[in-house]
Amino acid sequence: MYRANAIKVMIASPSDVGAARQVIRDVLQEWNVVHSEDKRVVLMPIGWDTHAQPAMGERPQALINKQVLEGCDLLIAVFWTRLGSPTGVAASGTVEEIEEHLKAGKPAMIYFSQEPVRRDSVDDAQYRALLQFRRDCEARGLIEVYDSVQEFRDKLARQLAQVVISTFSSGSDDEVIEFATSQAVRGRDPVVAALPADARELLVEASQDRSGTIMRIRTMQGLILQANGRQFGESGDPRSEAKWEAALGLLRELDLAQDVGYKGEIFRLTDLGYQTADRLRAGVGAA
Repeated sequence: MYRANAIKVMIASPSDVGAARQVIRDVLQEWNVVHSEDKRVVLMPIGWDTHAQPAMGERPQALINKQVLEGCDLLIAVFWTRLGSPTGVAASGTVEEIEEHLKAGKPAMIYFSQEPVRRDSVDDAQYRALLQFRRDCEARGLIEVYDSVQEFRDKLARQLAQVVISTFSSGSDDEVIEFATSQAVRGRDPVVAALPADARELLVEASQDRSGTIMRIRTMQGLILQANGRQFGESGDPRSEAKWEAALGLLRELDLAQDVGYKGEIFRLTDLGYQTADRLRAGVGAA
């Protein structure tokens, strides 16, 4: 076994940079595959779209800050043509996340896309607000720009490595994950290695479902999980319920499954989830 610090990385952005958001997740996974055992650091992608839960009583962004942002160690933000919608406290949710993160004394990496865009697809007010925010950022520190998705990938991979190595170390008190170090997984796939048998079983079963879905069903008798027509857990047995709840929670935490029902009842595998299930079925990291 080896122990690695779990560094939670907040992915912050408006709605127009879907491709860049996926690049961030891909680069985090590539770091884990190449560096996690050597550097004793594993990077966990976090976002409001995958980690926020329904709640009432506060502003939506305040709830996201509390549920998602507060526990993150590093923030990566990316912008293109939009700044986002005002929150009542900041110019946008992404801006509020950046400001709260910096206020907590935590590192933030901020990127601006200069990719070509159709003029008629740009909201002038949003773009003007974005330019003003960019000027503010330039006055307060260093930002990065890129002209293509590939350039973004290359810059982020290099700069992320510099930030992680210089800022986070395995000797800190951050959350720690234990990894198996069998020949099958050493230096190759820490995500697979991090999964206990229960989570692996649930992930593989869900990957064989036509829609890649895990159902979390609460009845009068208790809680059960279902995937591919199979029931996981014994309803009414607190120990069994806790065991499979933990398995599902880990799949979600590692970005292998995401809540698509917004009520904590329907989860669907992500692309990374399918890839990890494929490696498990092939025996990579199964030891």
